[in-house]
Amino acid sequence: MIKTKFLTILLSLILTLNSNAAFDIKARTVILQDYHSGEILYEKDPDKSIYPASMTKIMTAIITFDLIRNGDLSLSEKFIVSENAWRLSSAGYSSMFIMVGDEVSVENLLKGIIIASGNDACVALAEGIAGTEEEFAIMMTAKAKELGMVNTNFANSSGINHTENTSTVRDIMIMSNYLIKEFPDEYKYFAEKEFTWDRTGGDPITQGNRNPLLYKNLGADGIKTGYLAVEKYSLASSLDRNGRRLIAVGSGFNTKNDRSRESAKLLTWGLTNFDLIEIAKANKPFEEIDVWLGKKDTVKTYLKEDIYKTIPKARKKLLKVTINYNGPIEAPIKKDDILGKIKISYKGEIINEYNLLSYEDIKKLNIFSRLMKSINFLIWGDV
Repeated sequence: MIKTKFLTILLSLILTLNSNAAFDIKARTVILQDYHSGEILYEKDPDKSIYPASMTKIMTAIITFDLIRNGDLSLSEKFIVSENAWRLSSAGYSSMFIMVGDEVSVENLLKGIIIASGNDACVALAEGIAGTEEEFAIMMTAKAKELGMVNTNFANSSGINHTENTSTVRDIMIMSNYLIKEFPDEYKYFAEKEFTWDRTGGDPITQGNRNPLLYKNLGADGIKTGYLAVEKYSLASSLDRNGRRLIAVGSGFNTKNDRSRESAKLLTWGLTNFDLIEIAKANKPFEEIDVWLGKKDTVKTYLKEDIYKTIPKARKKLLKVTINYNGPIEAPIKKDDILGKIKISYKGEIINEYNLLSYEDIKKLNIFSRLMKSINFLIWGDV
């Protein structure tokens, strides 16, 4: 017998959705993602090619974090600064102000990149890891393709002027999502507001984080600014507030003030116009469904992935979650057996389906107990 369970989704709704038809962000290309559900809340030419400028440095950090996680590199390891890297500290670029021959730890280079946006630190790290910046850029592009950044090519580690260093705001969003998901501890560097480098031949220099949203009361904790004369101002940003995380990427802001104001406006709009609904947590007990001829009358179920949905505020009643299974499920049941489907619909249309798995083993009753249960069912219809 096909059975269906309707699940109640509990969520406090605060505001009703206003029309967003007139909502616009003053940038050439923009995207906003709800991190937990993965859903895109707003976009404006998200696949338009851009020069990612210093947002490139997100991938430089990712490559380094990958190597540290795999045991091929450590934060305490030191690299010697080449003249090639030092040159970028004296050419008017964003710099950590390292000197030729300095031995700098990986951790300090990372802070110089992430907090101070040091192009010199990028080259020093790239050369230390791959021998040359060109070889490091090949590693960066390969990682981008692995992540599904199909419109991205990295030509250097810093994002300074290069016609072949290209991406899109959608690809930068994908990269930012990976950074936050895979490296939650290392991601904390992006929220640090200042970095002091005890430089050679001078007093220590302290530089502030260039991300303007860190200094606003938004809950922002990253990610990276960018600027090139041809591209104007850009920003990959994220906030984490009250269980919500949003990721926004914009490029082609006309001024620094536009970049700050419009990015804050976009993130705030996402928070106030949408609700995040948690439907299931990966590998946690979900619902119990009926069992036939088992040593237990029900079996716990689970799903292999987190399931969240983002919907406009005051639209909760339009979202339905149902469990469909052919049951009761006859024992024996093995853990991880597929028992049915979870179906999620919005406005009457199914938008997702997921396999419902057994969370436990259920053994079959012995023959006498099965016989008694069958007789009871024939007489009373009680399973």
